[in-house]
Amino acid sequence: MPLASRHLLGLEGMSKNDIQLILDTATSFREVLERPIKKVPTLQGKTIVNLFFESSTRTRTSFELAERRLSADVVNFSAESSSVRKGETLKDTARNIEMMKIDMVVMRHAAAGAAHFLSNVIGANIINAGDGAHEHPTQALLDMYTIREKFGKLEGLNVCIIGDIAHSRVALSNIYGLKTMGVTVSVCGPKTLIPKEIERLGVDVFYRVEDAIKVVDVLNVLRIQLERQNRPYFPSLREYRQYFGITRERLDKAERPITILHPGPVNRDVELSADVADSEHSLILQQVLNGVAVRMAVLYLLGTGK
Repeated sequence: MPLASRHLLGLEGMSKNDIQLILDTATSFREVLERPIKKVPTLQGKTIVNLFFESSTRTRTSFELAERRLSADVVNFSAESSSVRKGETLKDTARNIEMMKIDMVVMRHAAAGAAHFLSNVIGANIINAGDGAHEHPTQALLDMYTIREKFGKLEGLNVCIIGDIAHSRVALSNIYGLKTMGVTVSVCGPKTLIPKEIERLGVDVFYRVEDAIKVVDVLNVLRIQLERQNRPYFPSLREYRQYFGITRERLDKAERPITILHPGPVNRDVELSADVADSEHSLILQQVLNGVAVRMAVLYLLGTGK
């Protein structure tokens, strides 16, 4: 069965079957990435525009690689060198691009809901590559794929998202997706960085890293998003590391091995110590590889309607 929607705008409300379909399809594309020739003609003749209004390295590169691996024609759009700087609206920008006969748009934007808005303006398939502090669905999907690859399952596991929950689109997409797949989800961080009433999303809340480590299988560690903060939320980065940094010392006290994820970029020796980031606990580089496969799966399923 094809995906229920012709867009990927977020994981809120996405069915378990659709998430399962994306993860299973990604497995096939992981095999493609292991071949000497890492390219298939699946989207040959399709034109995909990467419409990025915010800076990005990993996500943009990952999408572009996924698109080229599927043999699509790729156009990269940068707001810094576009008519947006002259006052052109998102609606006009998108409609002008659409008239060039494009098929899909991958968009990152600082405004929450921008991808939803675009899906109502143009006829192309829209993939949300991050909208403000709202959602980042493909990051959550690659996180889930990486966890499933390690444990062979998702249902029944215990995952804690730790760090700047209030400003993180990764956190929200992970909560929606993991909960749908039967994972017990918790969050951890300073009270100032935990949204009020987040328990309504069905998650547990920890304010001490040591308490979270006692019960979890996976820690998904987030960086402090200083660029989204309009005031200080804790005294200093040094104090944040002291109370919430994931260090070897803390992991050694755990009753069982803890798997570490991080969406990047990593602020070493702040939210995650350098030795843990490079340790046997870490799947951070595996996430990068899996990200290409997952985005290939999303592009394939939306681009072909299969």
